[in-house]
Amino acid sequence: KNLTEERDELKKEINNLEQPGWTLFGGSAYFVSPTKRTWEESRSYCQSKGADLMVINSIEEQNFANNFRKYMWIGLSDLETEGKWKWVDGTPLTTRFTHRCLIKNFNSEGSWNDAECGNENYWICEKNLNSIKCPSPIWRHR
Repeated sequence: KNLTEERDELKKEINNLEQPGWTLFGGSAYFVSPTKRTWEESRSYCQSKGADLMVINSIEEQNFANNFRKYMWIGLSDLETEGKWKWVDGTPLTTRFTHRCLIKNFNSEGSWNDAECGNENYWICEKNLNSIKCPSPIWRHR
């Protein structure tokens, strides 16, 4: 790609995030829904925005999600294989839970609850901004 194409791609990605409701934190942009949907509908919405349901990778990210003070769908389920939890990015879960899809509860640190995926809840999308390719800088020598 040439520099102009890279610049235009970056502008497009940034413009997609300039929508009400997106919050920046730790290299990602997050969107917390104002309405309720099923897990699958929530995931489809996130994907339509170039994101996916939130993958919680750290205690800091979990604490960030707690600040929204909502029960929210996150990107964790055992839909493929009952009892085998996977994040939407394909990584396995290292903590044990029961079955179904997971809701992030804002009350405490280990506050994830399983629920029927067909239930309607708020959700949180995450778009990793580290995947956006920035144009290479042009250095001028004097």
